[in-house]
Formats: sequence, structure tokens, C-alpha cells
Amino acid sequence: MIASSPLIQVTPGLMIWTIVCFAITYFVLRKYAFGPIQQMIDTRRERIEQAIAEADNARQEARNLLEEHKKLIGQAKSEAEEILSEARRVGEAQRERVRAETEEDRQRRLEETRRQIEQATHQALGQIRDEVGKLSLLAAEKITRKTLTSDDQRRLIDEALAEIDFTRFEGNPFEGSRS
Repeated sequence: MIASSPLIQVTPGLMIWTIVCFAITYFVLRKYAFGPIQQMIDTRRERIEQAIAEADNARQEARNLLEEHKKLIGQAKSEAEEILSEARRVGEAQRERVRAETEEDRQRRLEETRRQIEQATHQALGQIRDEVGKLSLLAAEKITRKTLTSDDQRRLIDEALAEIDFTRFEGNPFEGSRS
């Protein structure tokens, strides 16, 4: 059987020329096309690898910066807490100091007032004794209808004062109400 199409027929001269043309084309393409194309592919691959490495480095640096930022925020929070707690301690100490000073001042004033009242009470009791003595003399003179001598006056005053109980007036009026 003979091949009917000329493209399918084996022609040795055409085959040699096809192989020669293919070899020349391959040699030209390899020298002028495949090398630069491969070099461009290799260069692009290197740039992509560098970009990936730089992106990884940038990502790692961003993580490190984030961690450092978190640490700084944590430190700032702890320092803020320390400052607040110190301010609270100082405020509480000042409040206690003012409270103690106020209490001391109140106690001092209260003691001063007690002392003044006791002094006024003693003075008033002395005046009452004098008045009671004078009234007793007047009453005795009216009863006896005569003027008494100074010795008689002194004796009557002492007797009248002895009969009156001044001790309940002399006591500290604050003894029962002290807190």
C-alpha cells in the first residue's frame, strides 16, 4: 500500500532538511532566546524569593514590635497602678493625720472647756458660800435682834457652811458624760 498523502510519505531529503532546520532553530533559540528567557525567569524567581524573605522579615519585625509594644503597655499599666496605689496610700495617710489632729484638737478644747467650767464652778461656789454666810448672819441678827461680834459671826458662818453639802456642786459635771 502506498501512502496517498504526500505529508505522510517518508522522504529522506525532506527529513534531513527538517532536522537541519530544527537544529538551527534550536541552536538560535537556545543561544538568543532560551538563555535570556531563563535568566529573566531566574532573576524574577530571585526577586520573588527576596520579596518573600523581606515580607517574612517584616512580619517577624512587626511581631517583635507588637510584643515590645504589649510589654511597654503592660509596664505603663503597672506603673500607673503603682502610682495610683501610692496616691491612695498618701491620701489615706493624710486623711488619718488630719483625723488625728482634729481629734487631738477636739480633746484639747474639751479639756480646756472642762477646766474653765471647773474654775467657774469653784468661783461660783466660793461666791455662794460668801452669800450664804452673809445671809446666815443677817438671819441670825434678825432672830437674835442684836449685832454679833466678829467671832460670833465667824462661828455662825462656819456652822452654817458645815450644815450645807457643797460636795455635790464641786464634782466634775462631765464625769458621767465622758466618751
